[in-house]
Amino acid sequence: MKNLLVLVLLISISDLFAQTREKGPWWPNPLWGATDQAGASNWITPEKIVEASKWIKTGKTYELGHIYETGMYVPDNRVFKLFIPSFPTYGPSGDDRVVFNDDLLVATIGQVGTQFDGLGHPGKQIEMADGSTTEVFYNGFNTAEMKNPFGLQKLGIEHIKPIVTTGLLIDIAAYFGKDVLEDGYEVTLADVIKTLEKQSISESDIKPGDAIFFNFGWWRNWHTDFVMDGSRFPRITKDVVDWLLDRQPSMVGSDAILDGDIYNVHMELTMKNGIFNLEWMNFESLTEDQGYQFMFIFTPLPIKGATGSPGGPLLFIDIIWKDLFLRYIIRNIPVI
Repeated sequence: MKNLLVLVLLISISDLFAQTREKGPWWPNPLWGATDQAGASNWITPEKIVEASKWIKTGKTYELGHIYETGMYVPDNRVFKLFIPSFPTYGPSGDDRVVFNDDLLVATIGQVGTQFDGLGHPGKQIEMADGSTTEVFYNGFNTAEMKNPFGLQKLGIEHIKPIVTTGLLIDIAAYFGKDVLEDGYEVTLADVIKTLEKQSISESDIKPGDAIFFNFGWWRNWHTDFVMDGSRFPRITKDVVDWLLDRQPSMVGSDAILDGDIYNVHMELTMKNGIFNLEWMNFESLTEDQGYQFMFIFTPLPIKGATGSPGGPLLFIDIIWKDLFLRYIIRNIPVI
């Protein structure tokens, strides 16, 4: 029995270090193949966009991102500074005395404020079958293929297709009747299911390629110095991550970061499965109107070689009070 246990352990260890560029624990991607660099944005087909458009009825729009400004909080190793070099920057010139203003932006452009993590952002250092050590990212792309001081050579943000899809807000804070979840709260799958039930949304309503967002109420702390304190903001547990993987979304997001203390959501969703993560969202106006399903649009800036992107996530929504009431009474019947 002891020998059998040793054999099993040796096989497990051998498997752990057996990865090559062609095959590893999370590559090649089983859905989109070994050369894919677009990840879960591949779910966004013309049919998916038409499906999402059903939510547009009133034409009301919501912006789900914070304003990018010099005074916003960013981690010490990141920067966002906007400069107007002179005022006016050019002119006056010509008979009309025309003047122009320009700006200069110095920023960790894809990783500050409301930020969209690209596939070249989270990776993991691992030992390969030949004994070498390298960093590996989505679909097995590694340091040798990607590294360049002037932008990623693989998995740059320019490969991502515009996200136009059905969005879903899971309002965890409202379920608990709170403005903000308590510091460090870990959202469980039971919390998610009960919140969906309260919102009269069935799990079967969620389709592959949808965008799934979590409101913790943390957006209320955006202008505080503790907003990015990892010991304080809420997060999701492993059972919620597994549930998300089963739903096959194109994107997930929240008004904080979804990572737990010991379970790295970036790695499980983005690195291994190509599912994008939109961090530090602003749900103020959306939660006021209790808008839970909508047409969602996010187009990353096509900066070649970038690890992520700023942006103004936008949605169109049709849910009004009558719709909410009808869906509460006649559950699982879609609004048409």
